[in-house]
Amino acid sequence: MITISGNDYVKYVTETFVSYIDLPSEEKKVRKRNKRSSSLVWSNRWLGVLPFALKYYRKKLE
Repeated sequence: MITISGNDYVKYVTETFVSYIDLPSEEKKVRKRNKRSSSLVWSNRWLGVLPFALKYYRKKLE
């Protein structure tokens, strides 16, 4: 397990936040659009792997 000290974590979060703030607004919109389009199927997102397992089992029985 990797452990990070509090100062390192705050430094990482700050750098990530500043790099995001420095992006142009168009780039932020493009990232948001891409993230939305590549999201998981709603059933897997809300219920985990259970729907996949049931579909797999049903196909296996056929």
